[in-house]
Amino acid sequence: MKLQLIYPKWPKLARQTEFHLPPHGPVVFAATLPKDVEVEFTDENLEEIDFKTEADLVAISMMLTAQVKRGWQIADIYRQKGIKVIFGGIATMLHAEETMAHADAVFLGEAEGRMEEVLADFKAGKLKPCYNYLNDPPDIAMVGTARRDILHDSLYTHKGLRMVDLVHASRGCRFNCYPCAVAYLGGRKFRPRPIDKTIAEMAAIDNNRLFVVDNSLAQNSKWQRDLFRAMIPLKKKWCCHPIEDKPEILDLAAQAGAWYVYQAVFDTSDYIRERIKRYHDHGIGVEGTILLGLDTHTEDSIRQLIDFLLEIELDLAEFTVLTPFPHTKAFDELHRQKRIFSYDWDQYTADQVVYQPKNMSAERLRELLDYAWDSFYHEESQSLKMARLFQKVVRKEMADGSFRPRRQRV
Repeated sequence: MKLQLIYPKWPKLARQTEFHLPPHGPVVFAATLPKDVEVEFTDENLEEIDFKTEADLVAISMMLTAQVKRGWQIADIYRQKGIKVIFGGIATMLHAEETMAHADAVFLGEAEGRMEEVLADFKAGKLKPCYNYLNDPPDIAMVGTARRDILHDSLYTHKGLRMVDLVHASRGCRFNCYPCAVAYLGGRKFRPRPIDKTIAEMAAIDNNRLFVVDNSLAQNSKWQRDLFRAMIPLKKKWCCHPIEDKPEILDLAAQAGAWYVYQAVFDTSDYIRERIKRYHDHGIGVEGTILLGLDTHTEDSIRQLIDFLLEIELDLAEFTVLTPFPHTKAFDELHRQKRIFSYDWDQYTADQVVYQPKNMSAERLRELLDYAWDSFYHEESQSLKMARLFQKVVRKEMADGSFRPRRQRV
């Protein structure tokens, strides 16, 4: 059978650098399909959907809330043609009830070991409206190597160069942060993949630069030590979300090729200042992820935070405003307080204000977001800072002999 897998278009942040990472959800999903399923993948961010393409079944993978309305439009077109449509992915889980109105089936949860049942139902003409496995995750050892062969590699380049390939070493998160839905999506239990399987997948990726997309690596000290030691012989260079703030672990991460981390900067404390310094001391760059609009934020405190970011010499910074995505503590609280004034999911892009901030107007918060971008990149542009960060990884590769120019695969 032929399955058309579609990743709907979504708007990037207005100030975000214009290059596209290969989506991770679709290639992980494709790995769960039986071998007799022919997969044709379209990333609508980079190529047009050919609605005339013949397919037995259409699967729409949605990661972001800002994708859902476009996903529904795509599904409606296919269903009008008499083609069945199934939805999955993070945003499907966050918007399941609304999505069911546009779907023949929605899949909630992790797909490993489950798609045989779904496809058997489809072939028998008995698709269920909802396959809900949110509270019943599969054995993490079942997670196989992602199907990167479905990607059109030439699309995922920046100035002709492939940037990074995405891989994950764990699922779930023991933290339950205010703006984050991961506790709902993947559970509060940290579930690491078997390290030998993770290493085998990394080794098989024909790219020296990786993005380890786990929610946070800083969840288990022993696991981090074991993972980083196993990564050292690969000579890969990689970025990730936070690494645990312990000297031995940071040292092993650096030996394993840590290039830079995405680190939330939530205050102007000495701890944050030293946290960033310790990354830098180990040769690890830092891209600060800065969330504006919390109830503790005032106009003065946001200005002070921006000044602080310049003092601590972040390599890069990405600024967003608090966005109350469904199934987060932020959504529950702001919805209960009747402070959310827009439920137009197209506006949930993290650079539009959809709720009433506590200490300023929505308009003023949006102005401060612009102020943050303008101030941080006033002396040195975002593109120049990115070039400096890229130069760091090239120096690392030259030092250990792993450097080779990488143009897109053909």
